[in-house]
Amino acid sequence: MDLPAILTSQYLASLTMLKEAIIACPDSLWNAPEDHNKFWHVVYHTLYFTHLYVADSTESFIPWRHDRARYEEFDGPPDDAPYDKATLLEYVAFCQRHLPERLPLLDLWAREGHEDRTLLTLERQINSIRHLMQHVGELLERLGSRTGAEIEWVASEHP
Repeated sequence: MDLPAILTSQYLASLTMLKEAIIACPDSLWNAPEDHNKFWHVVYHTLYFTHLYVADSTESFIPWRHDRARYEEFDGPPDDAPYDKATLLEYVAFCQRHLPERLPLLDLWAREGHEDRTLLTLERQINSIRHLMQHVGELLERLGSRTGAEIEWVASEHP
């Protein structure tokens, strides 16, 4: 069983669904004033932590080139300047290239080097995929209820 390939497939499928949600999001919903956590902010938060959790440790993590300090946190300073769609689609593309490179390098049976050392790296990856899909689901619900948009389910995807 090739666990890195399975994890990669699930990450890529989830990222494809996130990409489709970004594309389908109308400008009026991207930074809607009535949303506490703006659509773009949920996207950035999701991508940031997806990227972080394939690093060897938080200390060795190198943020994406367009990272803005504390924008990954929902209590951070994101009201200053939202990310635009093109920039976050670029981050999706970065993650789609980066994850297949990183996952085979991880020791999936090691204890994590992150703050919570009780998880195996494999558990952290499953947790990260669940986090990614939680927010994809949240964004799809927002799109569906406000615009009627529907995004097709992607079961797996291979690099």
